[in-house]
This record gives sequence, C-alpha cells and structure tokens, in this order.
Amino acid sequence: MKKIILTACIALAISGFLFFFPLDSGAKTTHAPKEEVKVAEPGDSLITLVAVGDMMLGTNYPSPQYLPPAERLLLEPMFAYLRDADVTFGNLEGTVLNAGGNVKQCGDPSKCYAFRQPEYVVDQLKDAGFDILSIANNHMGDFGDPGRTNTQRILAEKGFTYAGLDSCPWDTVTIEGVKYGFTAFAPNTACLQINDYARAQSIVQQLDALCDIVIVSFHGGAEGSSRTHITRQTEIFYGEDRGNVYQFARKVIDAGADVVLGHGPHVTRSIDCYKGRFITYSMGNFCTYGRFNLKGISGTAPLFQLKLNKDGSFVSGTIVSTKQGGEGGPLLDPLNGAFEQIKALAAQDIPELKVVFGEAGSFHFQ
Repeated sequence: MKKIILTACIALAISGFLFFFPLDSGAKTTHAPKEEVKVAEPGDSLITLVAVGDMMLGTNYPSPQYLPPAERLLLEPMFAYLRDADVTFGNLEGTVLNAGGNVKQCGDPSKCYAFRQPEYVVDQLKDAGFDILSIANNHMGDFGDPGRTNTQRILAEKGFTYAGLDSCPWDTVTIEGVKYGFTAFAPNTACLQINDYARAQSIVQQLDALCDIVIVSFHGGAEGSSRTHITRQTEIFYGEDRGNVYQFARKVIDAGADVVLGHGPHVTRSIDCYKGRFITYSMGNFCTYGRFNLKGISGTAPLFQLKLNKDGSFVSGTIVSTKQGGEGGPLLDPLNGAFEQIKALAAQDIPELKVVFGEAGSFHFQ
C-alpha cells in the first residue's frame, strides 16, 4: 500500500499542552509518509477497505505480566489480510504510554481495567498495515490527560490517521489519489459524544465537502455475550447511556458518511446497509491480550474486506472469521464463527435487509 498522507487534524505535545486546528481553519499538516507496500494497478477502480474491531496488545499496568512475550508478534498471523488493502482500520482500545499517567479510580476494583500499552505496540500496528485508528473509547482515558496526550503524540509521529477526542475530532488522509475523511464517537469523557447528533452531522458534512470517502466509527452499545442484538433503541450499560447505534449510523449517513464501523460491545453484531452505505454495529475483540474475556463468542471476531466505489458506495464484501484463544491474539477460525454469527444476527435483527451471503465469507446487498 503506497500511502501519501494529508492530515487535517494534528496532535502535538508541546511543553505538556495539546493543540489542534479546528475543522474549518483550513490548516493542513503532513504526517510522516508510510512505507510503500502496494502500488495500485492501472485501471483499478475499486477501493479495498479492511476493518477490524478492538485492539489492545497488552498492558504494563498493573503488572508487566499482562504483556505478551517480547518475541511474539500478535498480529503476524493476520498480516496477509491487514496489508492487502488500500486502507486498513482498527479501534485502539486503550492508551499508549510507557509509564506514569493518572490512573483512573474505580468504585468497584473488580470491574476496573486500566490499559497502558507501551509505545512499541504502535510499531507493531504500523508493521501490520494499519492506517486509520479510532481513539474514541472508554479506555482512552484510563491514564488521564497524560495518556491521551502521549497516545496522540506517538500516533502522529508514526504517521497514523486518527480521531475521536475533543482535542482531535477528525483527520484526513490521501492514498493513491483518493482522499478519506475520518471521525469517531463514543459516550466517554473527552471523546466526541455519540449522542450529540448535531455535532456528528456537522463534522461529517464538512468532511464530505472535503473528501471522496468519509469513514465514521463509533464505540457504542451495551457490552457482553448477551448483547449481540441490535435493539434500535438507546442502550444502557452500568447506568451509562451507550447510545442508539442504529439511529446514530443513519444520522451520519444522512449527513454524508460512506462507511460506519462500530465497536464497543466486545462481541460481533449484525451488518447493515443504508442508502447504499455499509454499516457494521460491532466488530468484537480482534486482538486483545491478557485482560479480556475471550470465552465463547467473545473470542470470535470478523475481519471485513470491503470493496467500495471511489464515491464510497458499497459494492461487495468478505467476512474473514478470526478467533482468539488463551491470552489472546487473532488466528483464522476454521469454523467461520463470525461469518455464521453475522448471517444469523442479520436475519434476526434486520429481517428487512436484502443481503446475500455466499461462499468463503462473501456477501453483497440487493
């Protein structure tokens, strides 16, 4: 993938302060150019977007024992899929910080998990082929402002496109002549709020005016193995309003979004299509090491390979089923669990959806 990047959101840590340019400022900054991996063939008219869900590649808090062995590259088994795309997306579930930070306080320590991924994990994400990362989620604030600031600093240094905090609400990247706009939402402190439809639509409308394809992600919906279904209503989890993800997806597509990528429930949920645009409501736990429940359906997840026209409209897709075992790390699932889950959930939750599932994980909408 040959990556040529123009960003419209930059996070620089200067003397402990974080600055950003608002969307309508017209300011542009350049991230470091990405390694050349693939050059588009002449006449190639479709975009390949690969998308996965939650990623937390090990935490050194509360103990380094929650880090994988130094020689183990968790994402290596999926390199062939992650790298074989024009643009690759994932949700970075947790802060990037070698040490320190202001760890969050929890009323019930048994339900409190704080993720502090060392900076070397960012190199692993780059090696795997990731281009766009969401940092809108409940664990991005686990170590307060020092964690948020350092995460943005290291992602900017490594040339990633990222967004989702009030300090960095959007970003753009140009890859092989196609300009992508990206923004992300969650119900958590310092994030763009998933329930603020007016702001979400305003950001998407402005990105749509600037870009060829607008990608929106959200971290929303209730969590757990019993929360695989779309309710089409507001979801409450431990007293927190996690949004109405069905309505949110339609609001941002009405405003100009082309792809909506959901994560947060830690299980796979249905796919959807609205106005010819692709939606996934939850992509589950893709690569989560040491501190996640990976039993049963919590350990299965889809990797989506999406074919899009250059205006963002959906053409076709493939669901690559993955599975995590032990402490975590994705492998191909020979039972195609995620694909079978999505087939069943689509039929139950969105029966009006005209989707055709084919062989080897393929699907398209009628």
